[in-house]
Amino acid sequence: MFYFLVAPYLVYNGILIAAAVIPAIFLMVKVYRSDKLERESPYMIWTLIKAGILSSLLALVEERVLSAILGLVVPYESPLYNIILYFGIVAFAEESSKYFCMKRQTWSSWEFNCQYDGVVYAVFVSLGFALWENISYVMIYGFGTAIVRAVTAIPGHACFGVFMGIFYGIAKRLDYRNENVGSKLCRIFAVVIPALLHGAYDYIATMESQDGNGYFIGFVAVMFLLSYVLVGRTAKADRPIY
Repeated sequence: MFYFLVAPYLVYNGILIAAAVIPAIFLMVKVYRSDKLERESPYMIWTLIKAGILSSLLALVEERVLSAILGLVVPYESPLYNIILYFGIVAFAEESSKYFCMKRQTWSSWEFNCQYDGVVYAVFVSLGFALWENISYVMIYGFGTAIVRAVTAIPGHACFGVFMGIFYGIAKRLDYRNENVGSKLCRIFAVVIPALLHGAYDYIATMESQDGNGYFIGFVAVMFLLSYVLVGRTAKADRPIY
């Protein structure tokens, strides 16, 4: 009797988790297969996914603390509140956490020997982040949330990862050449550019104007297309760093 009561619940939750996980895995496989020069080891891939999950937990703590402080300083109803929230807190907390965890695991690794590796690392960390975040959302809000996030938030995180990874890979190559200023600048861009895109994504998604949905669809379409083109070109032009 207990089995018949519990089984539907387990099946339903299994479907929700699968709906949350499959889109992230699909994008991971696509990016991994685009690495034609020298693919990363399974150990590195698993390390990156775990780093992405850890980054989501770090970002959650940052967002909670900083949002509470923001609420004490800026009125909730003001336009400035949303701008600071989405650009200065949510986007920066999430992208900086991804970058911190990624760099900690990869910068000194012997496997980081090709420029495209930076894209692979950033996208896998971003999708590890999105995977864990999506499971949390889906378990709370249900299957409909999984469908929406499968075509928006998960690819969105992958796009942020593409831009982060491009600058990260260039930074590693410049570092090897002892071009320290250029390397540090690219590392700054590896956080700032994805954070700006992320902030714009969240801000446009929450616009309450009649044209808000159109702006969001247009922004997402352009970002996805640009990221797709950049992945192909970066993979094709990949070269050893050392």
